[in-house]
Amino acid sequence: MDFFTITLPISGVEINALLLVLLGVAVGVLGGFFGMGGAWMVTPALNIFGFPMPFAVGTDLCHMAGKSIISTRRHAKFGNVDMKLGFIMLAFDVVGIEIGARVVMFLEKLGLAGPVIRWVYVVFLALIGILVFYDFYKKQQLDKAGADEAQSAITWHETLHKIKIPPMVKLPVAGVECSLWLPASVGFMVGLLAGFLGIGGGLLMMPALVYLIGCPTFVAVGTDLFTIMLAGLYGAFTYGVKGRIELLAVLIMLAGAAPGAQIGTIATKYIRGYGIRLMFGVTVICAMASVILKQVGWGGAASWVIMTAVSIMTLVVIVGMFKGAAQELRAKRLSHEGH
Repeated sequence: MDFFTITLPISGVEINALLLVLLGVAVGVLGGFFGMGGAWMVTPALNIFGFPMPFAVGTDLCHMAGKSIISTRRHAKFGNVDMKLGFIMLAFDVVGIEIGARVVMFLEKLGLAGPVIRWVYVVFLALIGILVFYDFYKKQQLDKAGADEAQSAITWHETLHKIKIPPMVKLPVAGVECSLWLPASVGFMVGLLAGFLGIGGGLLMMPALVYLIGCPTFVAVGTDLFTIMLAGLYGAFTYGVKGRIELLAVLIMLAGAAPGAQIGTIATKYIRGYGIRLMFGVTVICAMASVILKQVGWGGAASWVIMTAVSIMTLVVIVGMFKGAAQELRAKRLSHEGH
């Protein structure tokens, strides 16, 4: 395997190129499926593989922007992208990204970037994981009580929609009418954390679109990727200017991410709603565990946890896609035979 070990020219990090390709494939599949650039997995993974944290953040943002272009095109074909909502959030997202990136540069000067960003990651991954599992549990309770299948378990968006601060906006694809300041506030906060954590916002944007704005899950996935694509391009620009992007690593990961993103996006056609949310929660918790292991000095165990979790979840998505496609073909065949 030493044959595939390379030294990256900008950061000077030695890494096995196959690890980057495999990470790219897995993140492409899961990013296209969950509706995010996958940076919430890649930034800690790159740091675990030896990248200094600012390089992990910048490299991840650049890779995420390129991969999201592929996924967004696919979701747009399925009618899953609310471009009006995406542009509103983006306008405030980029301001937050720039502020977050400047905080990272300040922490780097103090020598605190790595540990501070890792612990912030742990807190947010834990909060997101708890929210997703709580939502799934509440939905199970509603189903047992015979509630409408379309009824959401967490209805924060219904309360937020009652805040009628003008101007009001209609978001046709999402089927939502709300104050402009709701998506604007969400966009800014997501951008701030994206610029700080290098996550492109996907980790926070998808739950925010579902729980705060009230988008259906499949529209949240497509709109999230659209916003990530544009915000990620800006994030890559600002980190590139600061010299914290390893372009060779980006290209290697994209070689795996391009086909992976196609698979993940198609899979959302067959696995929808709470199936996506539950799988998202499991992957988030595994990512959190790997970051904690890295922080306490167990780098080998951290690498094993993140790569195993990502590989298993990637396999689950691929199998789900093939099963769904097979059922669709079988149904079409039976329909033709019936005629």
